[in-house]
Amino acid sequence: MATAAEMPDVASRELEVPQGTLDWVGMGEIRQPLKVRDGGEVHDVQARVQVYVNLGDAQAKGIHMSRLYLILDEHAQTRPLTCAGLKLLLASMLESHRDLSTRAYVQFDFEYFLRRRALLSENAGWNSYPASIRAAVIDGEVRLELSLGVWYSSTCPASAALARQLIQEKFEADFGRTGDVKASEVRAWLGTETAIAGTPHAQRSLAQVRVLLDETLETLPLTDLVDEVESTLATPVQTAVKREDEQEFARLNAANLMFCEDAGRRLKARLDHDPRFDDFWVRIEHHESLHAHDAVSVFTKGVEGGFEPAP
Repeated sequence: MATAAEMPDVASRELEVPQGTLDWVGMGEIRQPLKVRDGGEVHDVQARVQVYVNLGDAQAKGIHMSRLYLILDEHAQTRPLTCAGLKLLLASMLESHRDLSTRAYVQFDFEYFLRRRALLSENAGWNSYPASIRAAVIDGEVRLELSLGVWYSSTCPASAALARQLIQEKFEADFGRTGDVKASEVRAWLGTETAIAGTPHAQRSLAQVRVLLDETLETLPLTDLVDEVESTLATPVQTAVKREDEQEFARLNAANLMFCEDAGRRLKARLDHDPRFDDFWVRIEHHESLHAHDAVSVFTKGVEGGFEPAP
């Protein structure tokens, strides 16, 4: 068997004629277990990773992909993922390709599980949040981004108004000729199935949030961002519930009637005042139960040179 020194290394050969440069070259869909430092806690995740550098030498045959893989694996095994760790990872990638590359990019996609308490009872369960962490160094500038998907319930204000009208009409039909009505009779009537002549439609909804992290952050604020979105929209989806939790969920939905525009404005106002996020892009999706299509709103922070407000 030939030794490593004797084996051909086609990728390291220089081309006789320049053949152009490439923006990104590397690997996608790497399966990599790793730890993520979320505030003061460390969580294990199973990530799908993309790792790239640019091919800036027009005469180079290619990059050294194995170097990128080994650097990623070494970082994943020896330290939890943090903002500082991401910067170190990018620097290591560039150092391994110092004669070929001036840019580096890495992305981690994973399901992030958080233990969430029920609204009123002692029950708890796991909620899953699709998460993505992106880090890049381009022209010496480092950018760190965090993306999360947060599920919540949205009840339509228009259908709520129409349902109230139906209930009023039903009340008029049942009591309109009797004059004064005792409160006890109205209470008993409201408890019947026939009294509630219409109910508003609600749907499972999704807030996709992408934030540009302030360069001074040390850890990744995953749980904080989930908490911020859920508390702002007020109706996060639940896990294990008892009847008192389901009733509280109904109360919260009635107190937080939302078009997709309402949800978007609420969340924009909240994110605008969070100094940890230099920029943000958010897509609100209400997966309609009335229609066969979704209702969508999209917004950004609106900073110069920031995220494009593309749907």
